[in-house]
Amino acid sequence: QVQLVESGGGLVQAGGSLRLSCAASGRTSSSYAMGWFRQAPGKEREFVAAITWSGGSTSYVDSVKGRFTISRDNAKNTVYLQMNSLKPEDTAVYYCAAGRLAVRNQNDYNYWGQGTQVTVSS
Repeated sequence: QVQLVESGGGLVQAGGSLRLSCAASGRTSSSYAMGWFRQAPGKEREFVAAITWSGGSTSYVDSVKGRFTISRDNAKNTVYLQMNSLKPEDTAVYYCAAGRLAVRNQNDYNYWGQGTQVTVSS
């Protein structure tokens, strides 16, 4: 089992920045690929970014490319999502997830955190 706990969410003005963290614990948590997903009110949960277990490869949804950066520190069992130039449409609950592959399909992730709220005001 892998336990995931997100932190770092909050309220920020448009154009501002936040850094989300996802602390992982449990069995060989550093050997998993990690993903960030988000769910806005009234919408389905969507892929945001993913990173391989080594950190050598990343992918992003087009709407956040150039603004968000996913990274990981395996020594700390933590994955980060640096979010810059935030927009009101980035408002959502952000979830981290662990799986075997750094893919966009949320069904391929085995473990999920409880989420952290990000609210961007205009």
